[in-house]
Amino acid sequence: MEDGRIKDDDITASSQWYDTTGPQYARLNREEGDGAWCPAGPLEPTDVQYLQLDLRQLTFLTVVGTQGRYARSSGNEFARMYRIDYSRDGHHWISWKNRLGNKVMKGNDNAYTSVIKDLHPPIVARYLRVIPVTTVSTTVCMRVELYGCLWTDGLTAYSAPEGQVMMAPGYSVATLNDSTYDGVFERRKLSGGLGQLTDGVIGQDDFLATRQQYVWHGYDYVGWKNDSLGPGYVEMEFVFDRQRNFTSMKVHSNNMFSRGVKIFSAVECWFKPRLIADWEPEPEEFRTVLDDRNPSARYVTVPLGRRLGKAIRCRFHFADTWMMFSEISFQSAHNMLITQTTIVTPSWPEPSSSMPTTLKSVITTWKPEQPEDGSTSILIGCLVTIILLLVVIIVLILWCQYVCKVLEKAPRRILEEEVTVRLSSCSDTIVLQTPPVPPRASQPDPHYERVFLLDPQYQDPAALRNKLPEVSQSAEDSVLGGGYAEPDVTQCTPHQCFQSSVPHYAETDIVSLQGVTGSNMYAVPALTVDSLTRKDISVAEFPREQLIFREKLGEGQFGEVHLCEAEGLLEFLGEAAPLPEMDDRPVMVAVKQLRPDATSTARNDFLKEIKIMSRLNDPNIIQLLCVCVSSDPLCMVTEYMENGDLNMFLSQREIESTLTHANNIPSVSTSDLLHMSVQIASGMKYLASLNFVHRDLATRNCLLDRRLTIKIADFGMSRNLYSSDYYRIQGRAVLPIRWMAWESILLGKFTTASDVWAFGVTLWEIFTLCKEQPYSLLSDEQVIENTGEFFRNQGRQIFLSAPPLCPASLFELMMRCWSRDICDRPSFNCIYQAMRPQANP
Repeated sequence: MEDGRIKDDDITASSQWYDTTGPQYARLNREEGDGAWCPAGPLEPTDVQYLQLDLRQLTFLTVVGTQGRYARSSGNEFARMYRIDYSRDGHHWISWKNRLGNKVMKGNDNAYTSVIKDLHPPIVARYLRVIPVTTVSTTVCMRVELYGCLWTDGLTAYSAPEGQVMMAPGYSVATLNDSTYDGVFERRKLSGGLGQLTDGVIGQDDFLATRQQYVWHGYDYVGWKNDSLGPGYVEMEFVFDRQRNFTSMKVHSNNMFSRGVKIFSAVECWFKPRLIADWEPEPEEFRTVLDDRNPSARYVTVPLGRRLGKAIRCRFHFADTWMMFSEISFQSAHNMLITQTTIVTPSWPEPSSSMPTTLKSVITTWKPEQPEDGSTSILIGCLVTIILLLVVIIVLILWCQYVCKVLEKAPRRILEEEVTVRLSSCSDTIVLQTPPVPPRASQPDPHYERVFLLDPQYQDPAALRNKLPEVSQSAEDSVLGGGYAEPDVTQCTPHQCFQSSVPHYAETDIVSLQGVTGSNMYAVPALTVDSLTRKDISVAEFPREQLIFREKLGEGQFGEVHLCEAEGLLEFLGEAAPLPEMDDRPVMVAVKQLRPDATSTARNDFLKEIKIMSRLNDPNIIQLLCVCVSSDPLCMVTEYMENGDLNMFLSQREIESTLTHANNIPSVSTSDLLHMSVQIASGMKYLASLNFVHRDLATRNCLLDRRLTIKIADFGMSRNLYSSDYYRIQGRAVLPIRWMAWESILLGKFTTASDVWAFGVTLWEIFTLCKEQPYSLLSDEQVIENTGEFFRNQGRQIFLSAPPLCPASLFELMMRCWSRDICDRPSFNCIYQAMRPQANP
C-alpha cells in the first residue's frame, strides 16, 4: 500500500465520509487527502463496513499493519479492533481466524502509531477486506499496510480425508486434524480450501511437540490411521490457478517409527489438464526408501515427470499404522502455448547447474499445442525472437559467472546477499517504515517509532563498502575490581577494560571449523589453532556399543547431535571424571556424530575440533569426555546437563514469590539469575583469554544441572526447536541476527567484542525469563535494518528495553555491551569482575 504497488483503482470501500476520506487514502504512513479512509457515519456494533483490496494475483500474506487518522494533528479517529475477510476468486469470502479460532484482532490505541500483527495462520488470497469492529457507536478511520509475497505454488485448494485422533496407552492424545482449513467439512472430508499443509510451518521430529503456543499435541501435523480408511492409502486432490508443468512435489512427513508412524511407502499421482476434463489414465508412480533407523521428520521429494495439469490426484500408501504430513508444496512452471510446427533451434550446451532455475524451466518445458489457421508464421516469428533473447541471456549469465569468479578472488568484506532484506517465506523485499512521532504524542510506540528503511545506497554492496567508516580498534587494559552484589559498571571504563597484550580484534587469519552441526562453536585465530593442534592429544576411545541412543538433539550439514546414555562411563573415566555424582542414575551425554559421507574438509575440522576441545578446561565450558574415532562414523562425547538448556529451563519458570511457593509453581530467584549470569561471564572470560570467539552465545547454548551450574555449549543452531532464532541469508549460512553485533551482520566481523554484544542480549534473555525472543516485535528484516541505524549512528537505532526484573546497574552494563564502537564495550574480564557477587550463592 505505502509504496504504491497496490494501485488506487484496486482499493475500494463499502462507503466513505467524503471524497477526501476515500479508500485511496488508506495507505500506512501517508498523509494524503484528509489522512485516512473513513466509512460513512458513526460505526455501530452491528455495521459491516470494509476496505477492500485487489492484489491482482494470489498472494501469501503474513503480516498486516494498521494506523488511525492523524491528519497533521487535526484528526483523532482509529479502529480499536478489526477483522479480515479474504477471497481467492472474488466470490467466496472467508473470515480469517487465528489458531485459537478468534476472528477479531486488536487494532490501535491512538491515531498515529502503527500496530503490526502477524497472521498466524497466514492467508493465501487475491482479495482482502479489512473490517473495523466496535462495541459502541463511534467514528473510525483506518490506514492499512500488507506484508507478503506472490503465491508461486499456485495451489488454490486441496481435498483430503479429515485428520484423526491418536490415542495409545502411555502416550499423550494427539489431535491430528487440519484445524486452520478454510474450506468445507462434509462427511469427514475436507474440500475446497487450504490449511495447515500450506501454512509454511513444518512439524518437529516428535509429533507430540508443537511450535505453536497454547495448542494441543499433534497440532502441526495432519494424520490418518491405516485401518480407519479401508483401502490402505490416503487420497488427496490438489487444484491450481492455471495449467502448470509439474516437476516435483515435496511432502514433509513424520517418521517416528517407534510410535507406529512412517513416511508413505509409495505414491501414485494422476493429472487432469482442465477441471472439466477426465483424469489421464497413466499415473506417475514413486516408491520411497523406508527408514527404520532415523526417527527424524523429513521432506520426501516426489518427481512428477514434467506432466501438465490443472489438478492432481495423489494416493499415498501407508507403510505403518499411521501417516502424518505437515506441509506439501509443488514445483512447477506455467504451461506455454507453443505450435506443433517443428522448429529448428540453434544448438547450445546443456544449461549448467548454476543457471537460474526459471531459465532452465523455460528451456526444457515447452509443450506443443495446435494454433489457429493463419497464425503459424506469426507464432514462429515470436518463437525465433524468444530463442534469440534466450541466447543473449545465456551469454550474459556466463559472462556474469566469469566476472563473479574474478571478483571472488579479490579481498571483500560484504556480499550483496548479506545485505538483501527479504521475508523468510517470500521473494520480495517488504519493509516497514513508521513516521516520526507527532509532538502531541506523550507515549510513543517504543517498538516501531524509529524503524527506518536502509537508504538505497546502502543496499548496493559496492556503495556500502565506500560508506563504511574505519572501525576503531584498541588494546584491552585489565583491572582487578572487587566483587559486587550488583554490577558496578563505573568500574568498566574503556581504558580500564582492555588488555594491551591481547588484540580486541583478531585481525590475524581466523580458522572457522565447519563443525558437525555446522554451528561453528569457535572461530579461532590460526596461531591459536596451530598451538593447540601441533601435538597429538590422547583422548580416550570409548566403546561405541556402550552408547545407547535416547533422542536426537539436532542436526546440521555434516552430522547430528544425539542424546545418549553412556553405560559404564564413570568407571571408564576413573577418578578424573568431570561428572557430578549421579546417584545411580544413568549418565547422559551429548554425542556429536559426523556423517560418513561428510567432506574431507569437514572430517579434518572434526578431528581439529576434538584436539581443541580436549585442551579446554573450565568449569563453565562443556567438556569433551571421550571419542569414538577408531571407525566411522566419527564421534565425540561431551557432557550433557540434566536440566537441559537455559532457555527451556527459564521459560518454564516464574520469578520466586509467595504465590509460587503456595501453589508449588517452579520458580527462580533474582539471585539465581545473577548467579547464572556470572557463570556465563566466567566461561566467556576463559574463552576470550584464548582468543576464542563463540559466535552463537545465547541461553539456548547454555546448559545447566540441578545445582544451577552453567556450561556453555554449541547445540542451539542444530536444534529444530530454535530454528526461528536463525535467519537464512540467501544461498548461505543461517545467522542468529537477534544476538549479533551490527559489525558482524554488516561487515562479517566476529570478535570477542561481538561476543560481548551477544552476552548483553543473553543477559536480557535471562532477566525476561526467556518469555520472549529479543526484538520480538520486529521482523528479521527490521532487525537487519536496525543494524544500519547502528552503523549510521544518527540516534535512530532501537535498543532492547530494560526487563522488569533487571536492576538498573545491570541494564546499564547491557547498554555498554551494545555500544556502537567496539572500544567502548567492556571486556569479559571486566564484566566478570563487575558482576561477581560478594559471597558465593
